[in-house]
Amino acid sequence: MSNGRTRGTRPGGADALLEQSLMVSSWLGELPQEDFSQPSVLPGWDVRTLTAHLVMAHQTLIAALRTPTSEPPVPIERYVQRYRPGAESIAHRTRETAGDLPGPELVELLGAVLETLAERLADPAPPAVILGPRGPIRRDDILATRIIEVVVHSDDLSRSLPEREPIALLRGPLGRCSRTLAAILAGQHPGRSVEVRIPPYAAVQCGLGDPGPTHTRGTPPNVVETDAVTFLRLATGRTTWDAAMATGRVHASGLRADLTPALPLLS
Repeated sequence: MSNGRTRGTRPGGADALLEQSLMVSSWLGELPQEDFSQPSVLPGWDVRTLTAHLVMAHQTLIAALRTPTSEPPVPIERYVQRYRPGAESIAHRTRETAGDLPGPELVELLGAVLETLAERLADPAPPAVILGPRGPIRRDDILATRIIEVVVHSDDLSRSLPEREPIALLRGPLGRCSRTLAAILAGQHPGRSVEVRIPPYAAVQCGLGDPGPTHTRGTPPNVVETDAVTFLRLATGRTTWDAAMATGRVHASGLRADLTPALPLLS
């Protein structure tokens, strides 16, 4: 599969997804067997289990892309709220995917799955709405959720094996991830009392707490600003608001500049 030949030919974030997925696959392919038994930063999962989860996530996406539907799509901000009720099922399917396969064989399987996914994403006339694991969803939206998943698991893996060179978070996937998460925040908490900035990728307004003042022009009364990786970790429950504030990775001004009631966005 050649990135150079296919770059820019797939709409809706497909290239961004494949680029980051290939980056993860290449990094995993360089790990020795013993590293796969190391605990990951995700409770109860080792690196091998996390690798199996990446395989399963891409397999599930392929199955969804093969299932067009005429049902009205669930908005992405509501779709991701269906993750928590399905958490046990996701964990079970991850364990089934892992089976007794050693880590290197799971990496080989991931590579094969990515080849199949690339072929599916090259469809010149893809369906607009497909049946995802949590219901009908726009094709572009499910790709956006998978970009988030691959980017956050890239970060998870890097933090799980800190003695190794971290997986590069590519600008395209990280930018799409930030914009999607910002849009989910605004969709789940509509309003204009707080402005959230993730430079250089996104800035949105949302409503938290009581209505309070809204922002129409000039400097908004409540501003939260953070970097893309910190926002990713906050949105996915990898860190807490208080911890991010304590490290200085979040800058907040205004009485309502506190995202705690909205976090995590994906649950």
